Order: sequence, then structure tokens, then C-alpha cells
Amino acid sequence: MDRLLVIILAAAIGLSFYYWFSWMIKKEAMREYVLSHLWLLHPNAICYWRTAMALVGYYLYFFSAYQEIAIIIFTFAAILDGVDGIVARKCNLVSKWGESLDPMCDKLTYLPPLISFAYLGIMSTGLIWALVAVELVGQFFARKILAYLNFSVAANNFGKIKAIICFALVIYCALLDKNRGFINIGDEVLAACLTLSSASIVFKFIPNRLYADILSTLNFSCGIASLILTYNRHFAWAILAIIVGQLFDLFDGRMAVKHGGTKYGPYLDDIADFVSFGLSPAYVIGKSGGEYAWLFGFLFFTGVAYRLVRFVVVDKKKTDLPDGIFNGLPSPAGALIVLGASLVFPPVLLWGIATLSVGLMVSHIRFAHFGRVILKQIPKPLFFLTSAAIIIAIAFILKTKNVHMFGYLILCSVSLYMIVGRKMVPARSDLSAGSVG
Repeated sequence: MDRLLVIILAAAIGLSFYYWFSWMIKKEAMREYVLSHLWLLHPNAICYWRTAMALVGYYLYFFSAYQEIAIIIFTFAAILDGVDGIVARKCNLVSKWGESLDPMCDKLTYLPPLISFAYLGIMSTGLIWALVAVELVGQFFARKILAYLNFSVAANNFGKIKAIICFALVIYCALLDKNRGFINIGDEVLAACLTLSSASIVFKFIPNRLYADILSTLNFSCGIASLILTYNRHFAWAILAIIVGQLFDLFDGRMAVKHGGTKYGPYLDDIADFVSFGLSPAYVIGKSGGEYAWLFGFLFFTGVAYRLVRFVVVDKKKTDLPDGIFNGLPSPAGALIVLGASLVFPPVLLWGIATLSVGLMVSHIRFAHFGRVILKQIPKPLFFLTSAAIIIAIAFILKTKNVHMFGYLILCSVSLYMIVGRKMVPARSDLSAGSVG
């Protein structure tokens, strides 16, 4: 059977089981069954089972002729990484040992095949051993120190997204092993995993109340980097820097609400937003070429400045504006419209789109906050999968250097946000009824 069809079949089987189990575990009878068969279905037991399955799959793939069966076994083992977490939460079986065991089993699942694929010439051996080193430091040294300091040793979002990407990378390498003519983005994805693994360790040692300020600082740094890259006319890299800054901005507010912050946090956040989503995109417009480029760049800069000032001075004090709802298109989305257009459209059309973006930002059309409203409606597994898919897509774009694809991907993403963001705004009548009640 064709290798791609085998991978599709394996993914279909694994995902079907995952969603079936997620639905069944909501029932009392299923939870009672789990609690009466802990030797088999305890989250820690599932970790042992999936690790054993992965090692069997590893042997079958690299030391036998049953590679297709190995792919199905490994894929199912990877899917079980999500199942043990569901059991732990739904059946109240979370344990300290489980918090350490789960990431250790992840590493035993994906590191051996990744090392072997590297030595088959599919990826860089240097990068894979760097990842192994960071993973071992995180598992056996950092976690010991964290436990001693009474910090949580559970995997954070960086670690969870990294694990999903590593599982996907193993399957992708199996596809490349059979079809060497496919575009190879293994090193780019591996570099992303190395970055996420390092970030996962670092953020475990940082006090929670500093998370928001650090993310705002990283956002600001991305804006400065974008200005420098734009000055050197590396537009695609400059835009990528701004998008990375938007990812940091997406979570700084949530971290501030969840863990608190410092008194300088709100000011730092506003400055970072102004640089990354106002000044930097305006500079991209100005450098895009054409007689009136700087005029439209200044128009966009002014529009974002007005949008941010209105948000701080007026919108935050509005009593009729629900929490998590923006009055006007948020400046990160307004920046994305311009940045995507700058990669695919000629200057004249870009100027028109910049004007439209400013109009939407200063308007009173309401949009739901992506982080506080939309993300909350997305199941966590889907969020992690989507995050992993975005990182892999960026790696593909960097590998192929397809600027137009990058631009259209940005425009499609912001268009999707605008549609969903509008639909998730509560109707005015609903708000009135709620206030009366």
C-alpha cells in the first residue's frame, strides 16, 4: 500500500478512537469502568502501554519488513498521549508521578525514531542531538530542581505543542523515507522543536507574575527586529517577526489575568503593541514603493495610534462593551491585513487595503477578542494541533521561500478571524436582556 495512504489510515484510526473515548469518558459508566480497571486504564498505565507500543513500532520499522504496521502502531501510540490526560482529568487521577512520567514517555516515543531517521540522512544529526540534550536536561535535571523548589513539573503549552510536532515529524520522516522527492522541511521543523523545548524549560523557572511582562517585552523586541529587517528590505522576514510578536501579544493579557503582573505591565504592553502593530507595518507600507507610499504609511500609523489611545482612554471605561469584545478591529488584525497584502498586491492596491484597515480599526464595528473569547471555545487538543500546524506551515514557507503563499496564508487567517470574531459578538438585545435580568 502507498505510504501516504497508510499514514492517512493510521491517523483516521487513531483520531476515531480518540474522539470516541473523549465522548465515552463523559459517561458515569465509563468512568466507573476505568476506576475498576486501573491496572489497564490508569493514566500512568496508559503511558507505559503507549511507550511499549512505540518501541514495538520502532523495532518493526527499522529492523523488519513490516514498516506499514509500524506506522499504524506508532500513530496509535501518539494518539494515546492525549487519552491519558483525558482520563487523568475526568477521573481525578492526576498525580505528581504522572506529571513527570507523561513527558518522559513522550520522549521515549519520538526521540528513538527521530535519531534513526537523522542517521538515514533525512534530518541533521547535529540538530537531533541538540534536541536530545535539551530534552534530557529538561527531564532529569530541570525537573529535579523544580520539584525541590516546589514548582510544577507538568508540561506547559510549549512542551505540549513541541510533543505534537515531534510525533508529526516522525510520521513525516516515514513518508520522506519512502518518497525522497517530497519537499524536506525536517530541519526547519526540528529547529522549531528545539526552540519550543528550550522555552518550555526556561518558562518553568520564571515566576508566574512575570510571564505577562516577558511576553510583552518579546513582542516589543519583535517589533524592533521588524523595523531593522524592513530597513534592509527583507520584507518577508520583517513580517514574520511581527507575526511572532502577535503570538506573544496573544498570551500576555491572558497571563496577566491568570497570574497577575507588575505595575509596569500595562504600559509595556501598550508600547509593544504600538511598535509591533503600528510603527512596523507603517514602515513596511512606506518602503513598499510608489509615490504616495509614505503618505499611506503615515495614515496607517495615525490610525493605529488613534485606535490604541481610544482603547485605553474610552473603550476600557465603556459600560456597554462586554468583556472580551473590541470596539473596532483590533490593531493586530489590522496589521495582518496590511502585511499580507504587502506580499501579494501591487503598491496601489496595498494603499487601498491599508485605508480599509484603518477604517475598520477606528470604526465601532465590534469583534470578539481572539484569546479571551474565541480560544476559550476551542478544545485544548484542537488548539495544540492548530498551533503545531501553524508552526509546520511557517517551516514549509521558510523552506520553499514562497512569499506569495505566505501572504495569502496571512490574508486567509485574518479573514477567518474577522468572520468568526463578528459572529461571536453578542447581540445588543442579548446584552440589554442580560442587564435587565
